[in-house]
Amino acid sequence: MERSNDRKPNELREITIEPNVNVHAEGSVLVSFGNTKVICTASIDTNVPRWMRGSDEGWVTAEYGMLPRSTNERMGREAARGKQSGRTQEIQRLIGRSLRQAVNLKYIKGKTINIDCDVIQADGGTRTASITGGCVALFLALQNHHDDHRAIKTHVAAVSLGILNGQVALDLDYKEDSSAEVDLNLVMTDGSELIEIQGTGEEAPFTREQLNDMLEVGSAAIADIIEKQKACLK
Repeated sequence: MERSNDRKPNELREITIEPNVNVHAEGSVLVSFGNTKVICTASIDTNVPRWMRGSDEGWVTAEYGMLPRSTNERMGREAARGKQSGRTQEIQRLIGRSLRQAVNLKYIKGKTINIDCDVIQADGGTRTASITGGCVALFLALQNHHDDHRAIKTHVAAVSLGILNGQVALDLDYKEDSSAEVDLNLVMTDGSELIEIQGTGEEAPFTREQLNDMLEVGSAAIADIIEKQKACLK
């Protein structure tokens, strides 16, 4: 199987996480998975959603968007259209529920942490990059602007996988993702616990054996990604 940059089937793209790229946000990173680049910021608000008032916990939520020229052709801003796409809503819900697993909500009581993920360049895996970078931005905010570090529970990271020409492939770029027989996004904790598996047989069904193979390759990759997250927080 030939891949871009002569990658092996189980090889990640080059991943970088640059912290503190926004002087205003409590936590921020620029995360890159190959040519996919996302700015993630974490902002701490001293209130919670109305439906949580009186609760003993805080909240973590996320918003996601793609800049107009993040893709080959310019696309209009969703704000200008006055409506978010179903894809955008799905992705930001995924980011939010994934990152809520990274914190002890009882130790951010009365606060909401907003994670904003803005894709400045897209080449596949924007949602998994957003989760990975969003976790670091979240932890930076908690380390530097929150007085109870027990709020930090576990690292969370994500990666994409697929079946290309009958073979498991890790960290798909856009071209690969567009032609994959199977597309899967995997979100896990530092303790190798599963948070979410989003898998779809785009061209054909896939077997339990293929699923297990993707989980094995993906979990090893996420362990490597989490080490990169930790390096940013030292």
